[in-house]
Amino acid sequence: MRFYISLLMIFLLSINAKAQQSLTLDDAVKIALQKNTTLAKNVVSLKSNESNLKAAYGQLLPSLGASGSWRWDRSEGPGGTFVQGGTLVFRSGNQESRAYTAGAQTQWTLFDGLANFATISQRENDLEAARLSLERVKQDIVFNTIADYYLVLNAKQVLKVREDDLAYNKKNLEIFTERNQLGAVTLADVYAQQVNVGNSELALIQAKNDLDTYQSQLMTYLGLDVMSEINISDPIETDTTRVLEGEQFLNQYSNIRAAVEDALNNRLDYKSAQYRLESANNGITIAKGYYYPQLSNNNSFGSTAGSMSELFKSRGYSVGLTLSLPIFSGWATENNVEYSKVQAKTREIELTELERQIKIDLKKTYLDFQAAQKRLEVSAKNVLSAQQNRQIEQEKYNIGSGTFVNLLLASSNYTLALQTNINNRFDFYRLKSQLEYYLGILDYKKFE
Repeated sequence: MRFYISLLMIFLLSINAKAQQSLTLDDAVKIALQKNTTLAKNVVSLKSNESNLKAAYGQLLPSLGASGSWRWDRSEGPGGTFVQGGTLVFRSGNQESRAYTAGAQTQWTLFDGLANFATISQRENDLEAARLSLERVKQDIVFNTIADYYLVLNAKQVLKVREDDLAYNKKNLEIFTERNQLGAVTLADVYAQQVNVGNSELALIQAKNDLDTYQSQLMTYLGLDVMSEINISDPIETDTTRVLEGEQFLNQYSNIRAAVEDALNNRLDYKSAQYRLESANNGITIAKGYYYPQLSNNNSFGSTAGSMSELFKSRGYSVGLTLSLPIFSGWATENNVEYSKVQAKTREIELTELERQIKIDLKKTYLDFQAAQKRLEVSAKNVLSAQQNRQIEQEKYNIGSGTFVNLLLASSNYTLALQTNINNRFDFYRLKSQLEYYLGILDYKKFE
């Protein structure tokens, strides 16, 4: 019987292990890159830009068309007789005829004020801008996933602290109750410790709620079912080398001006904005092209016959040039040129604003990262200090030389120090990724 019970327990544990899948940071980023709707829209938009470029090259080539037709005619009448060669001939009034035509035509724009070449350049710039925007969206997804993932790990660590704090306070309550029965601890201290246990339970509930909230937020961003059981786990929780890497990274970009130059060279959205500005300038050239004469070539070939067998025995050819001189278009061309200039100026302003925002974000993030490093150092030392202080106050209270208030304060300070250190550590990790993101060097290709 025991054997079957053991087998059942193993089976249930295996089912639970399978149901609760583990999700690492790399897994989360890969899922986000696969399921993000914004990324999917940009991929579709990129294909549209590729098609537009192909169509722009097609404007340099002559258009070619072919046509064919068949016509049947019939007329009906009373008919009549007439003399032909001295012979009386009767002719019916009903007559039929058939006509077959076939031909081909070409039209070729030879000159349009260089608008066709400017259109190709514009489409190339649009395509490159779209490609860079797509890559920047991937960086956005990677950073947002990392930030949300860190929030979950942070909440998990805080939950562990709250669980340990509740266990510590429950143990103290048992000790205080036993010592009260022996007359070594006052009943007031027992009641106070009961309140302390209640506060710890409340803090634990809040920590669980925070973890559920952040985990649901991550699952929603990844496009996963928020009701599914997934274990968010990653070595970053205990990876101390990340702190050293962050410190080295901070020292590497200590020169803000040099960091800004690197960002302007690396930021995909900044490069995309530059291509959009070039595209807008191409639009001015296209609009000005309508000030110039338009020269086109027209060619055609055709044949007409009364039967299919006679088709192409007689042929016709046509070659021509057409020169169109724009004299007055109701200021439409001038309006288009002015509109294109406004578009170009708008793109230029957007580029300037983006450059300014890059500088602001970089400087602020670097200073925040620098402060986070210091906070992490201080909070780590504060944990050791608070731990020693709680131990001392616990021992003093056990031998009767300390007060419950001092023990309660020391315990609260230790829990707060642990939580602060956890928050500072993950804030340090997040700011490192954020600085990489603002520098434009956040690697997304390793997740594809």
